[in-house]
Amino acid sequence: MIETNQPGERAILVGINYPGQDERETGEYIAELSFLTETAGAEPVKKFIQKLKVPDPKTFVGSGKINEIAGYVSANNIDIAIFDDELSPGQLRNIEKALGCRVLDRTNLILDIFARRARTSHARTQVELAQYQYLLPRLTRMWTHLERQRGGIGLRGPGETEIETDRRIIRDKIALLKEQLKKIDIQMATQRKNRGKMVRVSLVGYTNVGKSTLMNLLSKSDIFAENKLFATLDTTVRKVVIGNLPFLLSDTVGFIRKLPHDLVESFKSTLDEVRESDLLLHIIDISHPGFEEQIKVVNETLREIGSAEKPSILIFNKIDSFTYTLKEDDDLTPVQKENYSLSDLKKTWMASDRNHPTMFISAKTRENVEGLHKLLYEEVKKIHITRYPYNNFLFQTER
Repeated sequence: MIETNQPGERAILVGINYPGQDERETGEYIAELSFLTETAGAEPVKKFIQKLKVPDPKTFVGSGKINEIAGYVSANNIDIAIFDDELSPGQLRNIEKALGCRVLDRTNLILDIFARRARTSHARTQVELAQYQYLLPRLTRMWTHLERQRGGIGLRGPGETEIETDRRIIRDKIALLKEQLKKIDIQMATQRKNRGKMVRVSLVGYTNVGKSTLMNLLSKSDIFAENKLFATLDTTVRKVVIGNLPFLLSDTVGFIRKLPHDLVESFKSTLDEVRESDLLLHIIDISHPGFEEQIKVVNETLREIGSAEKPSILIFNKIDSFTYTLKEDDDLTPVQKENYSLSDLKKTWMASDRNHPTMFISAKTRENVEGLHKLLYEEVKKIHITRYPYNNFLFQTER
């Protein structure tokens, strides 16, 4: 994989403003790409946005725009050009030739971050599989020389080119990694069965919404939490007791817009924690201007893994970061979403969703966490009573 870990790397960001997108939405997408770039260790120095109905099949942004970008790259010592969509092998070749610098697409960038964040052999295996699956169709633009140390005698068939050899090596590696993950899946499934009959709850949400911070708060543990994307890759499971009611709480990898399909597939065993959960805590960063779209992204990902119909609680986090900007003495100022106070927000659909209980908290400052404890207790209790009616004596004496 192409990595972005060289010191002082300077990057430009390139995106498309599609029909139906306003400038605010496009700006949020590029801002997210910028955050991804910083998380990967590079410095975003310039953003280029082109209005197009569909990406140009040759250069993604069209010949005129690519020439403009090439001029900037040449004049400003740019190391990497990062595009906000997945590029085809042909587009990658054409763009690299035109710009004269390394080119990454969104998928490659996310894979690079996952590779950096993977701390266990399980996570590293999952990321490696996704990397090889991404690399395989793109071998025509690079000379991999994979595992050249194996030697050439008997390795290459009659008339086989080096790139065909590389493809075969990668396919063999993919098959090996899939077998390894099958064994890990079996081990993890056994571990889940051995956890007993406690109700299982999973934290889900967009990346960087505060899941790990909330996990630490609820379970009184010390899980790595950082203000960067994909701080958590490995699922962590903790036993939590609220009142007299024990349950298992899982922290899972954060979702993101355009999450690469290969990553979803390779992280199947990790996402099985979500699939097999009894209750989902959908964490939402209420301070993010695009939180409603982030909710949609998470819901779409849950549908993709077959978990959209599970009981869930919507937890609107980071209320400490939410600012109320409407002047009290300005009655003529139109009330926009960004001008709502927290009490206003509690009167919207967010607090009146009949399908999902809702809660507004700050995991950082612990504001309203006691209310979350009470709601979580009641929701877990419902599941416990339905599933294990013979244990109802636990609730004869309420907290």
